[in-house]
This record gives sequence, structure tokens and C-alpha cells, in this order.
Amino acid sequence: MSGPALVLSGTWWVALAVGAALASAAVSLTADRWPRGAIRIAFALLGLSGFAAVVVAVLALSGTASFAAELPLGLPWLHWHLRLDAPAGFFLGLLGLVVVAVSLFGPGYVIPDAQRPYSLKVLGAATGVFVAAMQLVVLADDAFVFMLAWELMSVSSYLLVAYEHMEGANRRAAFLYLLMAQVGAMLVLLAFGVLAAFAADLSFPALRAATLPGPWPSVAFALALAGFGMKAGLVPLHVWLPEAHPVAPSHISALMSGVMLKVAIYGFVRFTFDLLGEPHWAWGVTLLVAGSVTALYGVLYALAQHDLKRLLAYHSVENIGIIYIGLGLAALFYGTGFPKLGVLGLIAALYHTLNHALFKSLLFLGAGVIAQRGHERNLEHMGGLVHRMPWTAAFFLIGCISISALPPFNGFVSEWLTFQTALQAAQLHSGVLRSVIPVTAAMLALSGALAAACFVKVYGIAFLGQARTRRVRHAREAGGTMLAAQALLAALCLVFGVLPTTTVQALSRVTQALTGDAPAAATRHGWLWLTPIAPEVASYSAPLVFLGMFLALAAWAAVYLLLRRRRREQPVPRLDAWECGFGPLSPRMQYSATAFAMPIREVFRPLYAVREEIEREMDPRLPTRAARLRYLFHVDELFWNLLYRPVERSVLHASRTIARIQTGNLRHYLAYSFFTLLALLWLVT
Repeated sequence: MSGPALVLSGTWWVALAVGAALASAAVSLTADRWPRGAIRIAFALLGLSGFAAVVVAVLALSGTASFAAELPLGLPWLHWHLRLDAPAGFFLGLLGLVVVAVSLFGPGYVIPDAQRPYSLKVLGAATGVFVAAMQLVVLADDAFVFMLAWELMSVSSYLLVAYEHMEGANRRAAFLYLLMAQVGAMLVLLAFGVLAAFAADLSFPALRAATLPGPWPSVAFALALAGFGMKAGLVPLHVWLPEAHPVAPSHISALMSGVMLKVAIYGFVRFTFDLLGEPHWAWGVTLLVAGSVTALYGVLYALAQHDLKRLLAYHSVENIGIIYIGLGLAALFYGTGFPKLGVLGLIAALYHTLNHALFKSLLFLGAGVIAQRGHERNLEHMGGLVHRMPWTAAFFLIGCISISALPPFNGFVSEWLTFQTALQAAQLHSGVLRSVIPVTAAMLALSGALAAACFVKVYGIAFLGQARTRRVRHAREAGGTMLAAQALLAALCLVFGVLPTTTVQALSRVTQALTGDAPAAATRHGWLWLTPIAPEVASYSAPLVFLGMFLALAAWAAVYLLLRRRRREQPVPRLDAWECGFGPLSPRMQYSATAFAMPIREVFRPLYAVREEIEREMDPRLPTRAARLRYLFHVDELFWNLLYRPVERSVLHASRTIARIQTGNLRHYLAYSFFTLLALLWLVT
């Protein structure tokens, strides 16, 4: 192959993406000795890896690059199989965009903490391996490589969650994450095992060609749903997610929430819509129920949180539910013989996968800036950050608008496509199915409204008003590269919101590769109009909406500047606001995060496990008078109390019972060995 052709080939860029991530891990091994230089080089290599992944995505989605390779690695009778096609290219591009932003953000976030008692070598090496493992999961073309890369992704991310291991809560969260990851991996392995039992080998082409009799397709689907759903954060398998995401470094939280959860989505989509063949309609109903419950549960628990990163983690649960609603609509319509509607649901799910990766990474990076420069994660201690961090406030606002699904940003388009798919329920022949989808759409609408309310709370409490603590009052803006990372993701939220037709055209190659169908009607009217079903049914022109909003903002700015000029000539007297006789305005007079969410929390109180307490500090001079009152509020994880705590107690009880045989007496241990040997001899003979 000639030089220019080699450079333009997908194989070269894939090798560069994976190789640069591994090189980043290797360079990081010197970080404890040369922290600043090694960290900068490591993140530069991560940026190169992300850029190469984006190039691979462009080549794959444009149809100019694809390959299937067999590497002489692995077992003597089972080599590694790698493949680049449109689905793999799309998820590689999604990963690459977030990795590029993290590479810009990372040095400014990590280097100031170089003096802390945690190893930068472990942080950098695990990050590089984590990125490379996710790339290999997407590129895998056989079950062996897939599971090997999947386990490497889980172990490396466990090291990142446990990075600040001196905190007991961090160690507990990391252990819970690793335990759930291993259980999920076992379920995924069993799902592949069901397919492999009826296939010639473990390669994806062989698994794709396998014919599963009787109930075995549904068994494989159930195992895959549980295994991949555990990693993605489906309720009730999500309990690790709000524990692990907040304790990891913020740029790692962006990678885990923005990308790792999407790798789990990739695995489920690849398994269900590609390897298993045509979905059954019952699978769609299962996904709709699971997605609806997950979306509503996630946003309700996000509303009750005060820790900013924990709140964002619960919103990841909510958005995973929205993605699964789209996948459920796709499976249901495919299973009932409406492939054109099924492909629209799949497009909506993939679009929201991309959107969530962008705006959730943006929000986690913004939370990282607040935690580093404002030294706070508790919303109740924030306030007035818009004055101290104007650029971060602007980018965080874009993330809030995007995740609230408001135009002209990207979150609106994918949720609108999901609703448009759900509105086609009338075409189904079954009355039961026609009634299931509207209920799902109503729960999705409720989740969207609650998400908007939640981020009104977040932005208003954190950025507006007066600072509530001294540390927040002295917060300062992030550095240039950290702002550049946020600006990149904010710009992408706008681009993918304003150009939905171009995005749908690219995603149609993914659906074509997975199911053989593409949404031709959606892009039939050019880049200006998105028509999911037909122009007379529904249409959306994001460029015109953006233009209208831009003109409205321009008119407002012109009026503001005109009035500002007049006010300079004729100043308007400004006086302090009336404080009702209670003295000057203070942060204590502001709405708290707890009070803001209380009305919604009271409506849905049966879904919460609430612990409330009022501490009274009595006046020593007058014991009957309270000198100070303190309100304590905490929301426990409902499913942890219902499902996981009984299992925890049973395991502890069984462990204590079995531990009684550990007497410490040598004669007892010799007797155990003797009787065990007799039993084995009896079984063998």
C-alpha cells in the first residue's frame, strides 16, 4: 500500500488510537519522578488517541474505511479478531470526542494535586489502559477479545475509582463497583455462551449465523440485558453508579459516565440487534418497562441529592433509561413487522447516546472545576459562582440546557425523535401494545420535566445569588486548557443540536449495518428539515429555530445597549432591596437545595427512603429555649434497602456461621483434611 493510501486507511488510524492510549499509560509510569512533564505528555498522547478515534469514525461513517483483521494473539487455537464497521466507528468517534476534551482538561486538573499522597503513576497508567480497553471492546469481532477487553476496562476503572483510597467511602464504592462489574461480566459471558453453544466458534460472524431453537434467544437476551444493564446503570442494577462516579477524579467521572456507560450500550446493541438477529416484540416491552422505570427513578433521586457529582450520577441513570426506551421502541416495532418505525427508534437511541456523552461530560468537567477551584461539592454551600467563574458558569449553563432537552441544543433532538417514534403506536395491531407505549411516553415526558426542574435548582443554587461559604466566596476561574475542554463540548452540544439531519444521515449507516434498514424519510428534505415519518406528520428545522433565537437575542442585546446608553445619561437610582425589617440580605435568606426540591419530594415520597432529623442546641441560660436548630436530611437508596441489604445480611450471616470451623486448633484442621481425603477417595472409586 502506498504512503498516502496507508495514512488514509482505517487500519492505520485504529492502530494509532489504541497505540497512543497505551503509550500514554507507559509514559505515566514515570509520573511519580517527573510529575509535570509526564502528565502533560500522557494527556497529549490521550488527545492524539482521541483525535485518531474521531478520524476513524469519520472514515467509517462516510463508508471509506472498514476492515476485518485476525491478529496472532490470544490462544493457539483462537486468535484475536478485530473489525471496524459503522457501529464500531460511531462509538469510537463518541469515545474520541470525550477523550480529546479530557486530554485538554486533565493537566490543569491533575498537576495542582501532584503533592497529594496519591500516585500519579497509577492514575495516568490506569487512565491510558482504560481508554485503550474501551476502544478494543468496540473493535472486538469475537467473544474472547470482547470479554478480555471488557474485563480490562472494568479492572482499570476500578483502580481509578479507588484512586483516593485513603477515604473509607472511596474504598467501599470501589469494592461495590468491582463486585457488580464482575457479576455483570459473568452474565455477559453466559449470554455469549448461549450463542456459542449453537455456533461453530466464538467469532461474531459465527455467532451471527447461529440458529437458536425454542426459548434460547430469549434466554440470551435476558442474560445480555442484565449483564450490560448492570454496567450501563439500569434500575435496579444501578446501585454502584451513584457511589463510584462521585468519588473518582472528575475527568475520570466524565470518561465513565460519558463513555464507559455507552460502551455497555454498544455491547447490548451489538448483541441484540446484530448477533441475535431480529428482536422479538416481548423484548421491546421489557426494554420499555426497564427504561421508563430507570428514567423516572434516576431523575427523582437526582432531585433529592445535594452532592453535585452524585446528582449528575443519578442523571446518568435517567438518561440511560431514555436510551433504553428508544431501544425498546425499536425492538417492539421490529418484532411486530414495522421496520421503518423500528429504525427510527434505534436512531433516537443512538442519537441520545451521543448527546448524553457530550453534555454529561461537560457537566462533570464543570463540577470538577467547582470542586477544585471552589473546594465544594455540596450545593447547600455554594452560591454566586457566576461572579467568580463566569466562563465555567456559561458552559455549565449550556450543559444544563442540553440535558433538560431544550432547543436549540442536542438533547432536544434525540428526545423529540423518541417521542415521534412513540407517537406511531397507533399503527400497531395489538391494543395492549398500543396502550403500553403511551404510558412509556408519559413517563418520559414526566422525567424530562423533572430534569428541567432539577437543573433549574442546580444552576440557581450553585451559580446565582450570594456565596454561602468563605471558600466559595474566594473561588477562581479555571485555567485556559480547562476552559477550552468545556468550550469544545459546549460547542459540540450546539452543533449536534443545530445539524440533526446531518447527524441522522451518519447514524443511518450504523442502522444499515446492524439491521439492514435506514430512515430514508427523515433526511429526504435536505439539511434544513428533519422529517422522521413524513413532512405532514412532523418536521423540525433546527437551523431556523437557532436563527430565530439568535435574532431574538440580538434584538434584546440591541435594546439593552440602547437603554444602557440612556441610563448613563440619566442614571436610575439604585437602592438596597427591602429586607422586611430583618436586616441586610444574607445567604441565609436564599432558597436552599433541600427546600427547592421539597414539593416534588413530598409528591413522590413513597419512592424515597428518607431520614429526617432536627438537632436542637438549647440555650444554657434558658434550658427551655432552643439557641440553634439544625435540620438534617438524607435520602437512602430504595433498592439497596429492598434488594441488596437482605443479600448482604445473608452473606454476613453465612460467613459468621462458616467461620466457626476456624477454631485455631491444629488437630481440627488435620481432621478436616483427613475426612475430606476419605470423601474424595470414596467419590473417585
